[in-house]
Amino acid sequence: MTASWDAFERYRQKGLDARRGGQWESARIYLLEAARSMAQLSRSAQSPELRQARQEMAAKLLELARDCQTAVKQNRKMPALASAEGQTTRSGSQWLVAEKPKLRFDDVAGLDDVKGEILLKMIYPLQHADLAAKFGIRPGGGVLLYGPPGTGKTMLAKATAGEIDAAFYHVSAADMLSKWVGEAEQNIQKLFAAAAAQPRSIIFIDEIESLIPARKDEGSSVMQRVVPQILQGMEGFDTVEGRPILFMGATNVPWQLDPAVLRPGRFDEKIYIPLPDAPGRRKLLEIYLSHRPLASDVNLDELTASLEGYSGADIKYICDRAATVPFLQSVATGTDGEITRQIFQQAVAEAPKSVSQEMLSRFEHWTGQTV
Repeated sequence: MTASWDAFERYRQKGLDARRGGQWESARIYLLEAARSMAQLSRSAQSPELRQARQEMAAKLLELARDCQTAVKQNRKMPALASAEGQTTRSGSQWLVAEKPKLRFDDVAGLDDVKGEILLKMIYPLQHADLAAKFGIRPGGGVLLYGPPGTGKTMLAKATAGEIDAAFYHVSAADMLSKWVGEAEQNIQKLFAAAAAQPRSIIFIDEIESLIPARKDEGSSVMQRVVPQILQGMEGFDTVEGRPILFMGATNVPWQLDPAVLRPGRFDEKIYIPLPDAPGRRKLLEIYLSHRPLASDVNLDELTASLEGYSGADIKYICDRAATVPFLQSVATGTDGEITRQIFQQAVAEAPKSVSQEMLSRFEHWTGQTV
């Protein structure tokens, strides 16, 4: 398979970003993919000089990947010089930049029931405005996506925005909170105002429990001010001057949320995002393996069955890890390798499930008590 320059740049940037953040294993995988892409690009170089330069670049990336592997073994912490590499704190309105995601529901593996709930909540009322008005159905409001980590909550939120061509504001608690008195509240007001100015918009807050935690700890004066500000903003947030706004939150620990945010008029819909079922796992494998060379003995149905209980993030990791084995062999021998059935079996055996049965039981209990 021929590598593209775009793929190389994407893997290289992700690898360098993960390395700067101390995410050594993720960085190693991305850098290996970048090195593989560059090694393939070197074979199509038009001149010996260009071929040599690309081979040297692949070698440097491979060396960085090896350093990341060493960092894992040494339990090395995040690089201390991260602040010296040009990282700056976003402030003011710098983080109020809306995306226009290109993702669609078809790009999200499985989760058909979840998509159906979102269609009813946000998409159908916009697509059938007259009928929605007739039955008193208003688009927008609050939707909480909860479930185990790595199940695609962020991707689903982006796909929702893509389906309705909405401005997508993806923010985190760190974006909105500040040690300076009054600035956190101002950030929240700016966010709501920016969303209201769009024809249609989605505000998505990941790890929302960090922003709206159960207010048991009265020691945080910031939280005492911020939580009521958000709750007040969510009241009647489904429409602002006729412009539909969807407020989406994602959490892996819904039981840590302030109960006040779960009342009607705030997060009206609480949608559980489960581990992928068999069709979802098959779709994920097709997505992650479509651009990689597979041996003829690889059976995707067999692999799908062996991945029961794994999250979407787990499956992506297994596919990435399996690809590193023939890549390193190709680098060492100068020949093209393939991902074999045995390599996959080994990758699955060495990758523990990130979601335990105990965690799943806790989600089931919370769902039964709350939804």
